[in-house]
Amino acid sequence: MKYLYDSTAFAPSTVAASYWRNTASAIDDFTELSSDDHCDIAIIGSGYTGMMTAYHLATRYGMDVKIIEAAQPGWGASGRNGGFCCMGAAKLSYQQMIKRYGLEEAKSFVNTQKASVSFVKSFLTDHNIDADVTGEGEVSLAHRANRIKELQEEKSFMKATFDHDTTLLTPNDLSTMGLAGNFHGGLHNPTGFGLHPLKYARGLAEILRKASITIFGNSPVLEWSRQGNKHLLRSEKGTLKAKQVVMATNGYTPDDLSESASGKLLPALSSVLVTRPLTDQERSQQGWTNTTPVYDTRILLHYFRLLPDGRFLFGGRGGTDASPTGKTRAEKTLRHDFEKLFPKWAPINHTHFWQGFVCLANNLVPYVGPINKDRTAWASLAYHGNGVAMSSWAGQALADEIAGKDKKSKLTTVLSRPYTNFPLPSLRLLYLKAAYNYYHVKDEWF
Repeated sequence: MKYLYDSTAFAPSTVAASYWRNTASAIDDFTELSSDDHCDIAIIGSGYTGMMTAYHLATRYGMDVKIIEAAQPGWGASGRNGGFCCMGAAKLSYQQMIKRYGLEEAKSFVNTQKASVSFVKSFLTDHNIDADVTGEGEVSLAHRANRIKELQEEKSFMKATFDHDTTLLTPNDLSTMGLAGNFHGGLHNPTGFGLHPLKYARGLAEILRKASITIFGNSPVLEWSRQGNKHLLRSEKGTLKAKQVVMATNGYTPDDLSESASGKLLPALSSVLVTRPLTDQERSQQGWTNTTPVYDTRILLHYFRLLPDGRFLFGGRGGTDASPTGKTRAEKTLRHDFEKLFPKWAPINHTHFWQGFVCLANNLVPYVGPINKDRTAWASLAYHGNGVAMSSWAGQALADEIAGKDKKSKLTTVLSRPYTNFPLPSLRLLYLKAAYNYYHVKDEWF
């Protein structure tokens, strides 16, 4: 298969040495596809999107669904992300969204994002998945003094346009809340929370197992072809034949998996480190005792949060080299940024570092819907680095679209307008790198 980055980053044998893997309960592996099989709907990928789509197709609509997965459930972004169940699945500004789609559709998208957060929390509760839920909402922190004006404008805009209340925070407010640092203020959004992403993914996988929904693990799709009115997904030891297929591979989609993927998606690296457990004294010295998810106002943002066991998670975007050498450089860069933002913790070592891919689309919004003319191939993807909530909600929404009846989720055109090719797609990584250089200058100097 063809990938934009070093192929080792996509190999099922390359397992992220994450804190999540060390702390999530082990589950029995799902066995591979070892002979030819068939079903009504085949789903490629067992992350949140694929598993949630399968669950609702099978339990709500009684459809024959099977998942084919290159590794094991939660191997990709669903088990590697920072655990931010929040809004923010688009990189298109709301002002641009209103111009492109209209005010009512933008409002619908905002409401969908809020609903997606509630959806995950309810699902965890209803199915007794203990995913270490922490924090209330999320906070955006001004990393430069001139970003305060932007947060003030955002607060006014969100209230006036979407009737969504947020709270502006001064540095004193942040200190009182236990979010002290070298920041000039912040904005609290009440919608969101933190969770353990792999406990969520594995919990969902176990729900599918108990519902007798088949997941073929360790079965990478090597070829996707058509034979009459059937789709054929060929793996190493067998072929899965289906009437319909769902592509739920997000940032791990091979560029040549299908025509609907080639040149239309842009994986982007995200890196995470986790410290050893901090003592009460160390947390007090830095003034950070709150478990609310937080990110800063950089374009190449940092995202961070205190975990339930006292460890600190710190993540960041940037970098276009997924090779082992590139990973080493990324770890050094992220460590430098961590020590700069939290100088009191500079002597504290980190015990885990890992990377994963988020997925960008050229139109900067997610997509949920068909990817071929006869509506037998579908996709839900491009959550722009904030997909814990949206991918989960989108999975059940896609199930409704495929079933075509009894819809419980109405898709805004923001989500249902097809994504398009990137310009000069073979140069995607080159202009992403150029954009990163520009963003870095803008973040630090303007």
